[in-house]
Amino acid sequence: MRQHKPWVDEECLGFLDQTKQAKMQWLQYPNQSNADNLNNARHEANRHFRIEKKENLKAKIDELKTKGQFKNIRDLYRGISVFKEGYQPRHNTVKDEDDLVTDSHSILARWRNHFSYLFNVHGVSDVRQTDIHTYRRNTSS
Repeated sequence: MRQHKPWVDEECLGFLDQTKQAKMQWLQYPNQSNADNLNNARHEANRHFRIEKKENLKAKIDELKTKGQFKNIRDLYRGISVFKEGYQPRHNTVKDEDDLVTDSHSILARWRNHFSYLFNVHGVSDVRQTDIHTYRRNTSS
């Protein structure tokens, strides 16, 4: 599931809806005026997103400044580490036998099978005391 961006508000969603409507209009009637409307809607939406994202970043930086001024060092360094991490792409692929699986349900099924195999011990009926090896430290020295 995708994470919600903190800078996305109702106005951003409105711009997204306008862009979708312009695209649907252009797909139904592909002419130059509809293409221009789509490009203008995309331009305005991207402009608004950049502004909102920049304002959110400034607010985070100001919050870190106040944490540093009030000697809340632990939260300050946590916030800095979030900025230093940067973009972390998610890898949703698992190797199943010989092929790669990317579907989430198949991945869950693969992990379920893997752990059921690991945790279900087959063929061992009992553990005898003679099978357990213990380490005794020599204390006579």
